[in-house]
Amino acid sequence: MKQVLFTVVSMMLLFSCGNEKPKVTEDKEEVVKAKAPEFNADSAFYFIEKQVSFGPRVPETAAHNSCILWLEQKFKEYSVDVFIQEGPKTNQTKYRIRNLIVSFNKEAKDRILLCAHWDSRAMADQDKERKAEPILGADDGASGVGVLLEVARVLSSQPLKSTGVDIILFDVEDQGISGPAYEKDSWCVGAQYWSKNPHIPNYRARFGVLLDMVGAKAAHFPKEGVSLKHASYYVDKIWSTAWEIGYSDYFENKEERQIIDDHLYVNEIRQIPTVDIIYISDESPTGFGSHWHTHQDNLDIIGKNTLKAVGQTLIQVLYQEDLENQ
Repeated sequence: MKQVLFTVVSMMLLFSCGNEKPKVTEDKEEVVKAKAPEFNADSAFYFIEKQVSFGPRVPETAAHNSCILWLEQKFKEYSVDVFIQEGPKTNQTKYRIRNLIVSFNKEAKDRILLCAHWDSRAMADQDKERKAEPILGADDGASGVGVLLEVARVLSSQPLKSTGVDIILFDVEDQGISGPAYEKDSWCVGAQYWSKNPHIPNYRARFGVLLDMVGAKAAHFPKEGVSLKHASYYVDKIWSTAWEIGYSDYFENKEERQIIDDHLYVNEIRQIPTVDIIYISDESPTGFGSHWHTHQDNLDIIGKNTLKAVGQTLIQVLYQEDLENQ
């Protein structure tokens, strides 16, 4: 799912101590903790399995079309405000864009943006075999969507009181040009389009969270560089929350390089401070999990414990923000 290429910072990154708890730069004597609903990892896994069952969700294919029809129908079970934003083919891609947008508590002025990409890559460029064939993208695409579907189910059953949530599934994220002909803006085309043409004129959210490759069994999530540049306060809040509820093994307290992902354009164009929760690996030559952009990115690599760690952390953050906003 990932916008395949990443930017490399011009100087070596400094890593914070992984055994020290993240700190939130906030002066509060005592914070009352929200009692958040349970995130069901079995449900999230089913949503990933369903997406993968359509096959590779390459834009303008039958599988892609079938999947968005199912996604639209499923989200309509949880919210009355569901629609598809269509965008034209651009110079960066040969595909037209279909972003799916879902809103909860639409009248609330204070809003939080949640997003993922729902397309899967048209080629296995990091594989040794069958490079020209599309990948299933169970982790790279479907995992973030699966988590957000379960979040939507939770929000529908136990609505937030004073905070609005918008979920956007970006299209044409993973069809960019890699290799010698690499073009930065050939990635994340759906996010670029929405950031320039939001579904509501002058749309604003207090902050956003992007989920990208959040389902692999071996996943861990360091603090990504673009997120730290634009949304460090919310990075610390999310990571501190993860540690407080028992998921420090997944949310690493160390800084990583900057990644070209959907959040880059939401940050720079829409200017909404947005955090990317993404599996980054220093042990792989690609910098991501070994399954990234290969045919190994299938349902076998998805772990329910990882889905639980990400989903429960996100749920806790949402209900804590809502409590503090009342």
